Parts: sequence; structure tokens; C-alpha cells
Amino acid sequence: MPTSSKLARLIAAPAAALPLLLAAPVAVAAPPGSPPPASVGGDRLGLPGVQVDPLAGAPALPGDLTGQSWIVADAGSGEVLAASNPHLRLAPASTLKILFADTVLPKFDRNAVHRVTDNEIQGIGAGSSLVGIKEDLDYRVEDLWRGVFLSSGNDAVHVLAHMNGGVQQTVAEMQARAEALQARDTRVVSPDGYDSEGQVSSAYDLTLFARAGLRNPDFRSYCATRDAMFPGAVDRNTGQRGSFGIANTDRLLGKYPGLIGVKNGFTTNAGSTFVGAAERDGRTLLVTVMHPTTYQKVYDETAALLDWGFAAAGKVAPVGKLVEEGESAATTPTGQAGGAAGVPAPPPHPSPAATATDRSAPAVARAADSAGDGLGPVGWVVTGVVLTAGGAGAVLLLNRRRAAAR
Repeated sequence: MPTSSKLARLIAAPAAALPLLLAAPVAVAAPPGSPPPASVGGDRLGLPGVQVDPLAGAPALPGDLTGQSWIVADAGSGEVLAASNPHLRLAPASTLKILFADTVLPKFDRNAVHRVTDNEIQGIGAGSSLVGIKEDLDYRVEDLWRGVFLSSGNDAVHVLAHMNGGVQQTVAEMQARAEALQARDTRVVSPDGYDSEGQVSSAYDLTLFARAGLRNPDFRSYCATRDAMFPGAVDRNTGQRGSFGIANTDRLLGKYPGLIGVKNGFTTNAGSTFVGAAERDGRTLLVTVMHPTTYQKVYDETAALLDWGFAAAGKVAPVGKLVEEGESAATTPTGQAGGAAGVPAPPPHPSPAATATDRSAPAVARAADSAGDGLGPVGWVVTGVVLTAGGAGAVLLLNRRRAAAR
């Protein structure tokens, strides 16, 4: 058979297969707001709408819930008592700081002192919440963490991120930490939760982050702190450094009985988000509410779901569970932010593949990375076919050029 005919067949075969492959289900990135096809924690958690399995004597769920996504879980057993669209991928706002703290907090001694440079408080998003950090002044690490938890200070997050090797390094480690916890709905773009294109999480994932964080005594202490004094500027006349009071922006803290914390958030894209933990009669419940209709409702609905959860304990069958780190063989943890006893293990060290997207990488690879879920096995077959067809075409063109030159 002539060489040109063979090459034509090489091109025609994969090209003919393209419509069939493209018609097959390809694993592509789910858009924000879409539950994953296989839900971590149980199949029912991937179903739309409210999931609850009441037994005899179970109280009815609150009837006026407006959150697009919410979950009620037992922090001890990991049982999910009820949920509504818990894997819905939504903008997390400052509740993403829970993952930031879970990732970075164990790395630095709380009594260590750090002098802030001007560069460390640059690049903060317009309209960000700030605690009021100034350059060329010393701050203890524990003061910076109070700025994160109480004031939701993006300036405190940026300083700690720079101490951790930079914003991009911290984002990569946060993503690796999320993957280690099997929080597969989460895509981290900014360490502080500031509205960023492609940045999403879910009520389920945020609950995983909170459960892991609360195992660290420092995390638990910071998120439960209602108010504190924060270092201020140096008085030019006296040379003495002042301080000012800061208060936790969590509106349930100190008002809801037994509330431990954890973190609230609000941005233009996310609306209101809240992750709360409360303890009663030896039981700790976690409730996450995302995107209710108004700012105040995030607190009202969290309180109502906590009330329901404590009343329903033992009277509902679980509809899913909070997975444990390392529970799945497919997950390889890169580091543990805090052990069960609150003893920090070595910090995470993500591989180069876990760092920010390489700008020199091919466009197809960059698109897969930014999409988050990747192409999947079928998608890579399609890519391979395209590349094979392109390669064969290049060989044919080269042979034609050589023939013309003879």
C-alpha cells in the first residue's frame, strides 16, 4: 500500500472515533453550584433537596429554611443527621479561613514574634475586612490569629501566608489539605476567602474543615474568643505602643447556649455563610448554612438547625457521614494540621504538582487545572486521539514537502 494511503488511514481511524468518544460521558469540571456525581459521605448526600430519615418521636425540621445548602452533623460520630444539597459548590466567603487555619496554624509557635513588612499587606482585595495591621511593627503569632478569627482580617491572613512561604504556596497547601480531608468540592484561589473566579466549597467540605480544626486546642480557643485587645500603633509623643479592642463578628457567640464558634463569612458573591459548633450534654454538633436569603438568616437558621439537631439526636437515622482523613485508599494525606489530641504533626509539603498552575504548560493542561476536576480517563483518550491525529497530519505534511522538494 502506498505510504500516503497508510498515513491517510492512520488519520481517518482516530478522526472517525472522535464523534463516538466525544458523545461518551466525559469527566469534566462541574460548574459552581453542581453536586459531584459520586458524593463523599454517602449517596444520599448527593441527592437534591432535604435528606432526613426520622424515627419515632423525631421532631420536624424547621419549616422556614432558606439556605441553598446546609448540613447538621455530629462532630464525634461523624453522622450526618440531616442535610440539604450539602455538596452544592458555592462561594465560601470567609468560612474558607477555616481551611486556612487548619493548614497553617500548627506551623508557628503562638508566642513567636514577627515584624510585618509593607509587602505582606499588599494585594489585599478591595473592601476586605481588616484588623488593622501596620508595616514595620512587631506582632505575636497569637495576635495575628485573633485577627483572623475575630475580625476576619484579610490583612492578618496575608501576613501569615507570607510567613508560610507566600500566598501561592499557601493556596497550594490549602488545596492539598482539602484533598487529604477528601473535601472534593473545594477549589482554593485565595487564602482569605475573598471572591475569586473559580473559588468554591460546599457545606459538607466546610464541615469537614471545622471538624478537623476543632481537634487543635489553639484553633478551638481562637474561634471561641469573644473579644481581645489587639496591638496598635506607636504613639509619636510617648513612644509607647497602644492597643485597641476587637470583637468576634460571629453573632451567635455568647448568645447561643453552648456555642463553641467557628466562623462566619460574607461577600458579594457568597452572600452569607456560617459554620457553627455547639456542645450540649457531652454532644458536639456542627451546622453549616450557605447562601440564605438575608444576612441575619444565616444565624437564625444555624440556631434553628442546632436546636433541631440536639432534639433529634437518637431519633433520626443518619443520612450520611463525615469521612475521616485517610479513610479512603485513594487519598494520600500530605500533612495533618492537628491530631486528635491536638498535637500538631509535620506541616504539609505538597509536591510540585500541587503548586500553582505552570504558565509554561500546554493550554489543555492549564484548562484542566483551572477547571479543577481534570479531564478524567475518557477525556485523556480524547486528548490523545486529537494529538495522534495532529501528529499523523504533521508527518503527512512533512512527506509532501519532501516530495515537492525532490
